[in-house]
Amino acid sequence: MKKVLALFVFISAISCKETQKSTSSSEEQTMVALEMAPTNYPKALSKVFEAHGGLESWKRKRTLVYDLPKPGGVETHTTDLYTRKDKIEMGEVSMGYDGTNVWLLDDTKTYKGDPVFYHNLMFYFYAMPFVLADDGINYDQAEPLEFNGVSYPGVKITYNTGVGTSPKDEYYLYYDPNTYQMAWLGYTVTYRSGEKSDNVKWIRYEDWMDVNGLQLPKTLTWYSYEGRDIKEPKNSYTFEKVLLDETKKPNGFYTMPENAKVILKEDKS
Repeated sequence: MKKVLALFVFISAISCKETQKSTSSSEEQTMVALEMAPTNYPKALSKVFEAHGGLESWKRKRTLVYDLPKPGGVETHTTDLYTRKDKIEMGEVSMGYDGTNVWLLDDTKTYKGDPVFYHNLMFYFYAMPFVLADDGINYDQAEPLEFNGVSYPGVKITYNTGVGTSPKDEYYLYYDPNTYQMAWLGYTVTYRSGEKSDNVKWIRYEDWMDVNGLQLPKTLTWYSYEGRDIKEPKNSYTFEKVLLDETKKPNGFYTMPENAKVILKEDKS
């Protein structure tokens, strides 16, 4: 799904100042790139962005943090919205992406999941609809989704080749026809197989909260389904202690810990 930036080494007081200046320049370029990003989104999607507080307001935010309670304990997810570096802290286990490596710190050998798949998975679900303004995305009209007597218009999202870990994934955003607030997300998973899938999973977005002027989900609910026939709720996740601000984390926050294991090293060539 998205992109990545850099890691710097401080050698002396002089080189430190030069590095800070370079970093500042790089961040300014990132800001300009965001402001100059193409705005030729579908009209309906632009209205969805506005219904959730506006894309320009989202672009001014730098750091997203939230707690995700799970049966095994609370996970704290932190993401840099410019670089997409991230870190998940879950008790004695942590994982993240430092701009080059997806890493896992698990001295207890208790984590059974796949960090490459999981380290930014919940971020993309949670940061809807704004992540659908990322570059490398193609848009098309989707067949309306019918549920409980309501017909939800939709936008189909596909990715250009080489974008992210699973460029063959497809997403379907459905919105309320009156308010333009996001209502459903359909998505396919191709990460492990590498092949396109017709099995669309469904998440309902109906519980929103105001976070620093933007509408973000408080709860996401997965539903059971048969094709496009959506059945009953299956499981939900509730997001707590959500923070969204314009400041970045301190230098080194996303750096891979000394004892962590590299799970995937990105090819920068």
